[in-house]
Amino acid sequence: MKQKSLEVFIAGPAGRLEAKYFKNQKKGSPIAIVLQPHPQYGGTMNNRVVQETYNVFIKNGFSVLRLNFRGVGKSEGTFDNGQGELSDAAAALDWIERENQDYSQCWVSGFSFGSLICMQLIMRRPEVTKFIAIAPQPNVYDFTFLAPCPTSGQIIYGEKDELVSKESIMELNNRLKNQKGITVDFSEIKNTNHFFKDKEEDLKKIVNTYIKKNTELI
Repeated sequence: MKQKSLEVFIAGPAGRLEAKYFKNQKKGSPIAIVLQPHPQYGGTMNNRVVQETYNVFIKNGFSVLRLNFRGVGKSEGTFDNGQGELSDAAAALDWIERENQDYSQCWVSGFSFGSLICMQLIMRRPEVTKFIAIAPQPNVYDFTFLAPCPTSGQIIYGEKDELVSKESIMELNNRLKNQKGITVDFSEIKNTNHFFKDKEEDLKKIVNTYIKKNTELI
């Protein structure tokens, strides 16, 4: 029988956090969390890109969690301009690590605003093995905190992203390219916007390829 995702509640810094969790039964499975886009623009853990990313992790043998930040859905608290949301993401990572103490790899992923929180989280958590940042906005948020970026990962963006300037993505690419010991793959999806409209299959393929390539060594 196919195992379903469970609704779980995590003790967060501002109250309980609503999340969906899939547990892989295989010992030593890798773990991942997937972070939602901006709560003030309708972002939730049920966003299509978040759900698709979550499903790709499941298909690749991960135990994986997606959560609603404070004040979203059934999560308690109120929006906190990124600071509180970073604490929520850290609480979610703590939770999935406790549930899977024998995990082999630890990944963090996020979409749009969630990719900012993802990148801030990897700066604080040395156990993170890889990241996937989807549609980051380096023209809106300051990414200079990635100095240096502590782990290799993937950044995916739409060629026609109406919210992000191409220059800001290239600048981020140049900064990360010069860092020793890590490799960040920048993947552009042609003819699509910030939300990967009509290109969800391409997005899934790119995410799947990257995860496969980096977990087959386990």
